[in-house]
Amino acid sequence: MRKLKDYLMVGVKGACMGAADVIPGVSGGTIAFIMGIYDEFVGSIARVDTEAMRLLLKGKIRDFWAHINGWFLLSVVAGIGVSVVALAGLMQMLLSDYPIQTWSFFFGLIVASSIFILKGISGWKVREAALVVLGVVLGAVVCTLSPTQTPDALWFIFLSGALAICAMILPGISGSFILLILGKYQYIMGVISGLVAGENLGQNLLILGVFGIGAVVGILGFSKFLHWLLARWHKETLIVLAGFIIGSLVKVWPWSNPEAIAQADAAGGPLWGWTLLFAIAGFSLVTGIEIIAQPPGKKEQVLTLLSGGERAMTAIALLFSLLTVKPSPFCILDEIESALDDVNIDRFARFIKEYAEKTQFIIISHRKGTMEAADVLYGVAMENKGVSRLMSVKVSDYK
Repeated sequence: MRKLKDYLMVGVKGACMGAADVIPGVSGGTIAFIMGIYDEFVGSIARVDTEAMRLLLKGKIRDFWAHINGWFLLSVVAGIGVSVVALAGLMQMLLSDYPIQTWSFFFGLIVASSIFILKGISGWKVREAALVVLGVVLGAVVCTLSPTQTPDALWFIFLSGALAICAMILPGISGSFILLILGKYQYIMGVISGLVAGENLGQNLLILGVFGIGAVVGILGFSKFLHWLLARWHKETLIVLAGFIIGSLVKVWPWSNPEAIAQADAAGGPLWGWTLLFAIAGFSLVTGIEIIAQPPGKKEQVLTLLSGGERAMTAIALLFSLLTVKPSPFCILDEIESALDDVNIDRFARFIKEYAEKTQFIIISHRKGTMEAADVLYGVAMENKGVSRLMSVKVSDYK
């Protein structure tokens, strides 16, 4: 059972998701995946179902809250909200005063995001290549045909919220990117920053309220359709989405809006140096270091697509590889083997014994196999409330 500090940490992770979703090309879903809350987040949203509505209508508020994992969802949503509000004014200022640099940064982010998705797909054939082309054409057509100025009517704000929020459940797709395509990114950022500044409170609250209602409807309705697509045609859906992202780059081309053209005219040129620099910076922010592993009997996959046990084995293999190349005198491991089965626990214990000749290991563990391989065991017990007692056993004396 989580405690207050655990929910505070979940809120911090939600804030990281919100910061990512404010920036087109950086996916909040990807951040959730990296931080280990993606499955729980999507699963909690999926539990807002007919059973949840039945409990709510019967007045069983506590059961309803437990059913949807309410405290977890509240922590994540609160973190996202705080982060979005804090960064909205900054993004509005950057797009207004430094349009070429900002759009170049977004351009690099979105290119890297499409590559991130495509690199996680294996088994490329003519069919997969055709799906990418289809996605590129769809993205280019949608962005080319979509008007530069979209309506500010409440129905369109509702639609924008419904579509943008769905991107949060797809690693690699950014909600802000969807708003860019719809021509509502700067508009929504301006509404949020205006609300924070206390300007037009009634109108801004109404707009954000409609946007929020659209987001709720979208994530409860359209997200289920996306889940169905991913369940039946996972690879095909991701390929088309990646192609769509590539095609929609025409929307974020640094000189595709009047502010950027005005900045270029004032500078006497297109500012190619700044454009290239910020595009590379955006690209580098997403790419980072990627680990590809091939567990026994399986095909090569990126680390994020492996199971918990396979990710643990990959991390342990990387650790021992580093210790082989350059041994460390001291190493602390915190439940690194918790996801392994008994067979691999025994293998892990043997490696620890072998590498212990050059490295001293301090391991926090609850696994019997690991403890049996230790030279000394330390345990902490709480016999009385608030009073801990330390015990130690020299295992080597009993071997």
